[in-house]
Amino acid sequence: MDRRNLLIGITVSIIIVAALTYATGLSKQLLAPFGNSTEYKSSGSATAPELATGEWVNSEPLKLKDLRGRVVLIEFWTFGCINCRNTLPFVKSWADRYGEKGLTVIGVHSPEFDEERNVEHLRREVISLGIRYPVVTDNDYQTWNAYKVEAWPTVFVLDKQGRIRWTRVGEGDYDETERLIQKLLAEKAS
Repeated sequence: MDRRNLLIGITVSIIIVAALTYATGLSKQLLAPFGNSTEYKSSGSATAPELATGEWVNSEPLKLKDLRGRVVLIEFWTFGCINCRNTLPFVKSWADRYGEKGLTVIGVHSPEFDEERNVEHLRREVISLGIRYPVVTDNDYQTWNAYKVEAWPTVFVLDKQGRIRWTRVGEGDYDETERLIQKLLAEKAS
């Protein structure tokens, strides 16, 4: 088969797959890995599970119950994940801009590969990436499983009562996430 016929065959195949995907409603499922967000109303949102025990970088161990009265952003990430690195400038910016206004950012490092389990590798990457907020290791995926995380990165935003008010899987929705952070910071703690 010559190159021209091969390109035509590939193009036709792509068009057929796209048409079938659209016709069967699978497009939303196939696009899900690129990200999706969910906002929860305060009355219907669940209290966030406590963070499992792990080694802490940039902080003494934190407990969510001790952070009541603060908005908490929890990001599940791993240092080898390019999507996590793409979200990092936004997460660092929120930690810097809103930390003194009542936001606590916590990185939960749930490794994808064996070399990411090494705490010294994590410490080196945290320094290299300029991360100043607390990071906790989750090498056994206890926190990952408690939050029912399925992909890196996943962000949870908790209100001042410790309830999950926002979830974002994947990259994107940075403006929407920031607006929610601002909204939750303005809410009265009860």
